[in-house]
Amino acid sequence: MIYPNFLSKGQKIGVTAISDGQSKDVDYIRLDHAAKKLKDYGYLVVETKNVRTSVKGRSSHARIRANQLHQLFKDREVSVIMAASGGDFLVEALPYIDFDLIKNNPKWLQGFSDITGLSFVITTNLDIATIYSDNFGTFGMDEWHPSLLENIKILEGEDIIQESFEKYQDGYFDRVTGLEGFVLNSKTEWRNITNLDESTEIELNGRALVGCLDILLNLVGTKFDKTKEFIQKYQNDGIIWFLESYNLSSEELIRGLWQLKHAGWFENTNGLVFGRPAMFSSYTDTSYDEAVLSVLGELNMPIILDADIGHKQPQFTMINGAIASIYSKDGMGSILFERR
Repeated sequence: MIYPNFLSKGQKIGVTAISDGQSKDVDYIRLDHAAKKLKDYGYLVVETKNVRTSVKGRSSHARIRANQLHQLFKDREVSVIMAASGGDFLVEALPYIDFDLIKNNPKWLQGFSDITGLSFVITTNLDIATIYSDNFGTFGMDEWHPSLLENIKILEGEDIIQESFEKYQDGYFDRVTGLEGFVLNSKTEWRNITNLDESTEIELNGRALVGCLDILLNLVGTKFDKTKEFIQKYQNDGIIWFLESYNLSSEELIRGLWQLKHAGWFENTNGLVFGRPAMFSSYTDTSYDEAVLSVLGELNMPIILDADIGHKQPQFTMINGAIASIYSKDGMGSILFERR
């Protein structure tokens, strides 16, 4: 596994809109404030031209998005590349991306949600670790949540134990100033559903694969899907899957997990960890637990639900491709990544 160089003071963080960009004044304020906050921590921020545009869910044409990503990989002063935003259509850019350029110039790529379409492909195709965590705009909050400080420490090369946060934001709230932080309105409750005993202690170790299920399902069977080869290469480590969903219903979740299982994605798996689903519904009165267990229960492996991953923030900084050690008991948990 290739780990890009650590982020060092004075280096640049590049921001690009490989999926959607920003088009509202309140979001521009947030982008500007994020750059200011990072400058206070010793880092300069450079934006590609498409960061502040959005037309029908896209920052620009797919080819332009790829080319502007290439600019940051070519810039030797840029150490980390962050996504400006998530979205829906990153996959359109994949055919235009120069993966040889990325392979020869490995850098940390960070983002989540739709950014799965690039980060997962880079890790499984090129053996380069990526970061599944907040998109750039989150750093624009006036007072940083501790999760953002941990994010920077990990990019700087620190191997820290991340502890589950006491509360999380359940729901979406309009921004007025652009500088708002998380609305921490719900208690964090990790749930271990192995043997349906929620008090069970779970301890897992293995190589992490991380992503948003909504996007991973679009990659299965395409030329960008090298997942089985990756799993085979690291079979001695075993895989821990860290998955989260944006707006999959229980019915879509069942079909999606069934597809991944029969595509061979869960071979050599040590366990699965699911983040808090952002928007979940069911017309068959099937709970999230029931949906997951209906497909994966027969695998007889540890499963953790509602971990600090994904859309219901704050979220961990996940190193896609690294060795992960995760511990879960009594509704709380922790994770440590080793870069080997």
